[in-house]
Amino acid sequence: MKTEWNLIKSDGEAVSRLCSRLRCNPVTATILANRNILSDADTTRFLSPTLGDLRPPFDIRDMDRAVHRIVQAIRKRERILIFGDYDVDGITATTILLEFLQETGADVSYYIPHRTREGYDLQEDHIFRVALPREIDLIITVDCGSSRHDAVRAARESGIDVVITDHHTIVDPPPAVAVVNPKRIDCTAGFGHLAGVGVAFALLISLRKHLRDIHFWGGRPEPNLKRYCDLVALGTVADMVPLLRENRILSRTGLDVLNTGQRPGITALMQTAGIRGEMDAEDIAFRLAPRLNAAGRIDHAGTAVELLTTRDPRRAEEIARSLGMLNRKRQETEKEILDTILDYLDRHPDMLEKNSLVLAHPRWHEGVLGIVSAKLVDRFFRPVFLISTQNFLGKGSGRSIPGINLYQVLEACSAHLEKFGGHPMAAGLQIRQDRVDRFRDAFEEAVTRLYVKEEFTRMIDIDCALAFNQITNPLVDELNALDPFGEGNPKPLFMTEHVQVLSAHVIKGQHRRMTLQQSADPQGRTIEAMQFNAGPKQPAPTFDRIAYRLRRNRWNGRETIQIIIEET
Repeated sequence: MKTEWNLIKSDGEAVSRLCSRLRCNPVTATILANRNILSDADTTRFLSPTLGDLRPPFDIRDMDRAVHRIVQAIRKRERILIFGDYDVDGITATTILLEFLQETGADVSYYIPHRTREGYDLQEDHIFRVALPREIDLIITVDCGSSRHDAVRAARESGIDVVITDHHTIVDPPPAVAVVNPKRIDCTAGFGHLAGVGVAFALLISLRKHLRDIHFWGGRPEPNLKRYCDLVALGTVADMVPLLRENRILSRTGLDVLNTGQRPGITALMQTAGIRGEMDAEDIAFRLAPRLNAAGRIDHAGTAVELLTTRDPRRAEEIARSLGMLNRKRQETEKEILDTILDYLDRHPDMLEKNSLVLAHPRWHEGVLGIVSAKLVDRFFRPVFLISTQNFLGKGSGRSIPGINLYQVLEACSAHLEKFGGHPMAAGLQIRQDRVDRFRDAFEEAVTRLYVKEEFTRMIDIDCALAFNQITNPLVDELNALDPFGEGNPKPLFMTEHVQVLSAHVIKGQHRRMTLQQSADPQGRTIEAMQFNAGPKQPAPTFDRIAYRLRRNRWNGRETIQIIIEET
């Protein structure tokens, strides 16, 4: 894998202006300039985002139709079914819509399919097996439904209306009462960056306004939408959508709400995840989201919805412990599949001469294939698809690299697939077992034909070259103000040259803890460093250069600045 380091060339005048206006460290100003946050308005919205900065979502295509149909169901006491997805985005979207509709007095229930038994999305079978027996009048999908023409037609023929809310790539909207998906080509409202839970939250904003306009609430207080932002932040960060514009506002507000401890389920989950003190976006991505996702990957996502909705602290603790066990099982399953694949690639190195990697196995657990695909992408930097062929109809998950649109590649291979859907960076498919080999060839051909060789060079963008003596507590405080970090606003990456290793030891057989010093530093400043998944070997006595991120490490009541090495 070819890797290039790119030290971003910042606009010196822009950095000076930001330093003067914000009275901040030049390093912080450099980070802002690198993200094109330059004007007074931009810096205010970025550094101090508030719900008041949200743009009204009323112009999202079909939003008015969705609102009117749902209000009709509320007022007539029709039976409403929320149909959700089994990942964190779908779980949180299901929960906020469920709780809001319950506050209106609606007759509402929810359903999330079992990942391995039923598969992804609303299907015809759900109309006959779930909706009709429950005598449902209206189905509202969250984080799914945009491609399900068959299911929507079956519902309509059965006298059931469908309102779709989703954010996945959509080409031809199904014949639903409303299809609220900002990625529709005929939607120009500019909300295509929202996660599924963000679209659901936009629906709540629109519903509450309409109910206010028709004096629905009377003397009752309206639902406080800010209190739902904890779940919006969870789903948004977990789904890895760009943390900019509305997503930044909702995530920042949501983190504030999360840290108030209003939900017993979140409090219990934080305790089992070992989160102490205030939570940040990194805690969501690497500690909370995997546990919530484990429910849908290994068992059933309904357990996670129960955790988020329960008001009983004791029950919350029980569920949180259960999710912790499921997460450990998920990690074990993941490791087993990853080890099998790496062993196979060691014996078949010719597989890595291609521009893509497509593998299938009858005993792989389909619930973890997306995660394993992501790890293979990190290691080999090429699009990856892993397919479980346990049944006649194989199910696969794939991940891509920047610059290669996975959905577009699947479109080029669609003749070999039963179904597919997703995003440019992550997608899923269904395929007949006897088509896997032909799909592998077609996938490789499409990737090679559609993209130039340069796409397969891993580029590391360095925000700023830094000397160790520039790293101070005030700087770390300023950088923390740029949180939440994630897609579209990556955690700043720094570079230091000529670094000596004063000491090093391996933790858990693979992580390396070191004490480092910059050779040219006359003050001899030392700094603690961690290098994850570095392996058991001792490092060289010096690094020519290192790329790293800064963080505060809290341990045994002691707080220190620590660098996390990403590349050497």
